[in-house]
Amino acid sequence: MSLQTRPDQAVTRHGWVQAAATVLAGLISMGVVAALGLWGAGAADLPDGAFPRVVAATVVVAVGGSIELAGDAGAIAETQAGMTVIPLSVALTGVLAVAAGFLRPLRHRAVAGAPELAGWAARIAILWILALTALSLLARQTFAIPLGEGTVSGIGDVLGASPRVGFETDVPATLFFGLLWLAGVLVLALLVSPGAPLPARLLRFQRSVRPAAYAMVVLLLAYVALGVLIGLVVAATRGHVPETFAVILLGLPNLVWLVFTIGLGASWEGRVDGPFGLPMPRLLDTVLRTPDLSTLDLRTLAEHDGKVWWLVVVNAVLLLTAAFLMAARSSARMRAWQHALHMAVALTLTVLMICLVGRISAHYGLSVLGIGDLGSGLSGDLLLRPRLWTALGFAALWGLVTGFLGGLLASRVHRRGEVADSRP
Repeated sequence: MSLQTRPDQAVTRHGWVQAAATVLAGLISMGVVAALGLWGAGAADLPDGAFPRVVAATVVVAVGGSIELAGDAGAIAETQAGMTVIPLSVALTGVLAVAAGFLRPLRHRAVAGAPELAGWAARIAILWILALTALSLLARQTFAIPLGEGTVSGIGDVLGASPRVGFETDVPATLFFGLLWLAGVLVLALLVSPGAPLPARLLRFQRSVRPAAYAMVVLLLAYVALGVLIGLVVAATRGHVPETFAVILLGLPNLVWLVFTIGLGASWEGRVDGPFGLPMPRLLDTVLRTPDLSTLDLRTLAEHDGKVWWLVVVNAVLLLTAAFLMAARSSARMRAWQHALHMAVALTLTVLMICLVGRISAHYGLSVLGIGDLGSGLSGDLLLRPRLWTALGFAALWGLVTGFLGGLLASRVHRRGEVADSRP
C-alpha cells in the first residue's frame, strides 16, 4: 500500500477548511477595504451605529448584490431614491483574494480533472452562499434626513413630513448575482494563471486564451497601480488625505478604467446635479455638471485642459506593452495577424466589462403634496453611462494595431520553450 497522498485526495480531505479560508479571506479583505474607504468618506459618523451595516452593504454591492433604497416622509410627502454603482476597489480586492485562495491547493499541477475542479469550486460556492446570506441580512438600515432650519423645517413639522431613507438587501437577487460573481472569478483565475491546472480536454485552448487573458489582467492592474501612485502624490501635495484615500479604497478602478476607455476614444454621457458628486477629478465633474446630458470624451475634456491628450500616449504605451507580453507568452508559431485578432477580441471584451460595471446612477428627491422637491439640498441626480458601440469599436481597432505590432516585436525575442531553427 502506498503511503503517498495524491494531490486530488489532499484537496478532497482538506477541501472544506481551505474553502472556508478562501471565503473568509475574500469577505474580510473586502470588508477591511470598504471600512477604511467609508471611514475616509466620513461614514463613521452615521447615526444609530449604522457604520457596520453600511460596510456590509458596500461588500454586498461589490460582489454583484442588489441593495434597494426606500424612503418615507409621512402620509402627504413622498421620497424617491435609487442608486446603482459598484465600488470596484472593494470588488477587485475580493477578486484577488478569492482567486488566490482557489488556486493555492492546485498549484504545481499540470492537469486536473473536471470533477476535482468542480468539487473544489462547489465547496467554495456553498460556503460563499451561506456567508453572503448572513451579510445580506446585516445590510439594512434606515436614516432620518434633516430638513435643516427655517421654512423647510417648519413645513416638515406642520405636515408631518419627516423624511427617512433606508436600504435593505434583495436577498434572492444578491445570492443569484453573488454566485455568478464567484463563478466568474473562479473561471477567470483558471484562465489567467499560467500555473493553474486544466482538464486534459481544455489544454489545447491555453496557448491562445491564457496569454491574452493574462495580458488584459496585467493591463487593468497597471492602470490601478498608476492611479494609486497619482492618488498618493495628490494626497501628499494637495491635502484632503481622508477624501483621497476614500476614493482610492472605494472607487479607484471606477475612475482609472473610465479614463482608460476615454483615452481609447470612447464616449460617455452623464449628468451631475445637486449634492451628489463623482469620485473623480474636478475636471470630469465640471464637464458633467450641466442642466442636460453632457458628453465625456477627449474633445470635451480638452476644452478645459489640453493635457488630457496625453491619455492617448499613455494608452499606446501600456497597450503595446500588454500586446508584447501576450505575444511573448504565446506559441512561437503564431503569426502577427493572429496576435492582432487575439488582442482585438481580448481588449473588446475588457472594454465591454468596464462599460458594464462602470455605469453609475443615483437619485434622491423629496416632495410634499406631489409638488417639486423641497430644498436644494434634498434632491440630486447622478448619471454616467457609456456609448457602448463606440467604445467597443475603438477597442477593436486599438487591439488590432497594438496586437500586430506586439507580435512583430515578440518575434525578435527568444520565448520560453522555443527551439532554435537550424535552417539557414
